[in-house]
Amino acid sequence: MTAPSAKPRPQAVLFVCGWNAVRSPMAAALCRHAFGQSVYVGSAGVRKGELDAFAVAAMQEIGLDMSKHRPITFEELEDWEGLNFDLIVTLAPEAHHRALELTRTLAADVEYWPMPDPTAADGSREQRLDAYREVREQLARRIRERFSRS
Repeated sequence: MTAPSAKPRPQAVLFVCGWNAVRSPMAAALCRHAFGQSVYVGSAGVRKGELDAFAVAAMQEIGLDMSKHRPITFEELEDWEGLNFDLIVTLAPEAHHRALELTRTLAADVEYWPMPDPTAADGSREQRLDAYREVREQLARRIRERFSRS
């Protein structure tokens, strides 16, 4: 039995961050892996970045290949396939503000899951990679909590 406050699993979810290069593609890959084709998953950014090699490495450690991901913006996603999502999960403040603007003309729920930006980590390669691993684990936990059915 599901708790009264539990939210239904959306049919289509869009993960959004600033550059679509680290957090949002990681979240999309984790969600696709966890739920397969039962949920349509996309990712986008406020701006277009370059795929981050540390993000790819962190995902590769758990057997998920993100190397073919090509960062895209909200606008590109809208032009290519439309913004037909039930839920937009924002992972950074600027993405959240942009998603809220979109909901003026788009019937989608928006949830803000603030995630640290691992690109800001300093130190050795291993220390920097640890920051990406931490974000990966936080995203995996939030995805399980939000989208798993009892």
